[in-house]
Amino acid sequence: MMETLGQTLKATRGKVSLTLREVEDSTGISNAYLSQLENDKIKKPSANVLYKLADIYKISLDVLLVAAGIITKSDSEKTHNDVSEFEREIAFYKDKFSPEEEQQIISFIKFLRSQNKNGSAAAI
Repeated sequence: MMETLGQTLKATRGKVSLTLREVEDSTGISNAYLSQLENDKIKKPSANVLYKLADIYKISLDVLLVAAGIITKSDSEKTHNDVSEFEREIAFYKDKFSPEEEQQIISFIKFLRSQNKNGSAAAI
């Protein structure tokens, strides 16, 4: 049987010898929220939260995404290096964008794609 997200987080935090308070101080995630995660009261936190925890716990983000049921094990078989810097940045900032900013980003990506289809490389 696969570990739950909470079990994975608690065990991993123990391996790196951090208290909930130390994790809170390093990530800005409240220790009450962290406790709820570890006790499986919250089962699917945002990718931003998982990204911060993976970073401080020194584990692959995919491990936490699989444990949270966000991706499947087969999805995570890509190595961490297969995840581009762009994808990591988007995952980190996702929860910080306003709906308007998200629309602007989507529009900009569509603009870049249309420029590339027209044969002219966008100079940025």
